[in-house]
Amino acid sequence: MHDETPRTDSAEYARRLERLSSPRWKRVLDVQAPYRGYLRRLHLGVTLELGCGIGRNLRALSPDGVGIDHNATAVAMARAAGWRAYTPSEFRRTEFAAPERFDALLASHVLEHMTADEACSFVGSYMLYLRAGGRVVLITPQERGFRRDRTHRTFLDFAALEALADGLGLRVVRRQSFPFPRAVGRVFPYNEFVVIARRTTERQ
Repeated sequence: MHDETPRTDSAEYARRLERLSSPRWKRVLDVQAPYRGYLRRLHLGVTLELGCGIGRNLRALSPDGVGIDHNATAVAMARAAGWRAYTPSEFRRTEFAAPERFDALLASHVLEHMTADEACSFVGSYMLYLRAGGRVVLITPQERGFRRDRTHRTFLDFAALEALADGLGLRVVRRQSFPFPRAVGRVFPYNEFVVIARRTTERQ
């Protein structure tokens, strides 16, 4: 069927991400600028992005960003754009796959593609690369954005993201609706839940 939603690890899905980010009006208006600016203002340091896609956020994290994604085509597109991106198996063979190598982990618009248990397991599998005291940034779409993509499986609001952080032994230090107040997310597709948590100084 032509309207069948592609798997997130397929080449078709990577091309879909590219199409969604390439309309001329988006390039002219640079609609991603506020989101890149937000990430930069967090001053995350050396950051591992979990589920980097075609590299949209790596532009904001550069030169301190490293991305991983299970979609090999998306990883190739991110590399072609000049970003450091790897599949999970490739990443584990790099110099970056060292304990406590990163100041932060970023999971932006990826966890909603999983069940809550899968999301916790996914982030947890990379916790060994986060230094003690490092931050974990979790970003998910609000209602309107969640409904726009049929590959989304689980709606993760503030409570769900904070529960995920708690399950990982993290301490939540900030929660924010970005770029507009929470109520706007019911009609504006690009409003996001942002939860920032910190790894305790105790090794987990």
